[in-house]
Amino acid sequence: MPTSAAKMDEPYYCSQQINIPPELPDILKQFTKAAIRTQPKDVLAWSAAYFRAMSKGEIPPVKERLEMPVATQKIDSGLTQGLLRVLNKQLGPKLTVTTQQVEEKWLDLALPIEQCHDIFRVGNFHQKFEWIKFFALAASTLGDNITDAMKTVCEILTTDPEGGPARIPFKLFQEIYLFLADIDGEISQQQMTDVISHLQYDVDKQDGYVMPRNFLSVDCPQLS
Repeated sequence: MPTSAAKMDEPYYCSQQINIPPELPDILKQFTKAAIRTQPKDVLAWSAAYFRAMSKGEIPPVKERLEMPVATQKIDSGLTQGLLRVLNKQLGPKLTVTTQQVEEKWLDLALPIEQCHDIFRVGNFHQKFEWIKFFALAASTLGDNITDAMKTVCEILTTDPEGGPARIPFKLFQEIYLFLADIDGEISQQQMTDVISHLQYDVDKQDGYVMPRNFLSVDCPQLS
């Protein structure tokens, strides 16, 4: 049992002696807001990824807003539109990525690695590949068909504000649509041509942009 003398030797702190870094309250406030918006499955692993990204000046794995379930989204997919948006913010600027980079960001969000590997397999991605192609296949896991995938693509890649028309450049739309149609393997060349030709009429009036409203129209040929 400690003696009174031993207790006298123990350091005694008062509030005036404790130095709190001035940046700490704001850092913790922003971290808490980010955690609430993102709702990570593994809080500790996500927290490590968050502060690692912040210390390196990189984009942290944070959702822009609290995400609500989407009717067309597969509940058991692990990936969500909000999480795919996070991945695109982190990896999209790189244009070309490696399997290691994708796996690292994927695991930061506590997503099932098997799903990531399935996308690698379907896209025949090895070592280095175009991010936009991985992104397209990831978007296709969130719905039931290519139409759902292209709607997700537009909603994530658009620069329009939330609730806007979700426009993207038609050239980008064509690149992603034709890639997914080729991966599908059951969409004829004629069907792809009919879709592109029909949309071109709208695009010419929209400064080279296409939006979901165009390909969801009953007048547009089915994407798949």
